[in-house]
Amino acid sequence: MSTIKHYLQFSDLSADEYAYLLERAATLKQMFKRYEKHQSLTDRTLAMIFEKASTRTRVSFETGMYQLGGYVVHLTTGDSQLGRAEPIEDSARVISRMVDLVMIRTFEQAKLECFAQHSRVPVINGLTNEFHPCQILADIFTYIEHRGPIQGKTVAWVGDGNNMANTWLQAAQLLDFKLHVSAPSGYELDERLALGTQADPAHLQTFDDPLQACQGAHLVTTDVWTSMGYEEENAQRKQAFANWKVDARMMAAAQPDALFMHCLPAHRGEEVDAEVIDGPQSVVWDEAENRMHVQKALMEYLLLGRQ
Repeated sequence: MSTIKHYLQFSDLSADEYAYLLERAATLKQMFKRYEKHQSLTDRTLAMIFEKASTRTRVSFETGMYQLGGYVVHLTTGDSQLGRAEPIEDSARVISRMVDLVMIRTFEQAKLECFAQHSRVPVINGLTNEFHPCQILADIFTYIEHRGPIQGKTVAWVGDGNNMANTWLQAAQLLDFKLHVSAPSGYELDERLALGTQADPAHLQTFDDPLQACQGAHLVTTDVWTSMGYEEENAQRKQAFANWKVDARMMAAAQPDALFMHCLPAHRGEEVDAEVIDGPQSVVWDEAENRMHVQKALMEYLLLGRQ
């Protein structure tokens, strides 16, 4: 049990492991583009458990596992209600005896951690309220693909201090880049949740004004104002976030070659203007595709180690 490696938050891996994963993802992507078959996970089975609906997470994991030669079991809340139909511990013990790998997309991080604690196989965080490590892995891979190393660069996060912002902070600390965060009052980033302590000023700076947060940034990124599970707050959030829409003015404040990213789905005219997300600095479609490539590298690494 002690040799099992889980991926529950970005900080679960080291900078050296990320260097390998990012390089491996590039190799696997090149093979994919060349229609070159690579089935390192032949006859392995991935169980995907969804308590939160998903498009990109399901397609990227399922397609990626099939490309690696494996199988997929897809479970939704109707099939497996973690901690409701039976204790999470029991679900973990049963499911992990039948599959090789588990990906869970759920609400509380505590559910994911409880499952992993009682699992005989690696568990991957497909998203929780607190963290979204696979998305940030894809975002960093996308940045490197377009602009080279992210070390020493500045990433501007505009909007909700949510699971994405938490994970960006872990990544900044681990991979040595700077994160600028601007969020409305009451929706700030929780440094202690992300890191367990206060962030190093060399890796985090917060701003009341989102335009200032974008000043000199190499990457500007955002998310929807109302994440899944917070729908009842939608009207209140729209009012609070009115000045946190990424627009051409914010992109102009960033570096001339700055990129724009969004984890999708996006609401044009709310958290981002159409001219930004559909403009020349946007790499959101590459970013979405790259979820599959980095997750292939991740699944292969958790099961087989370095190749």
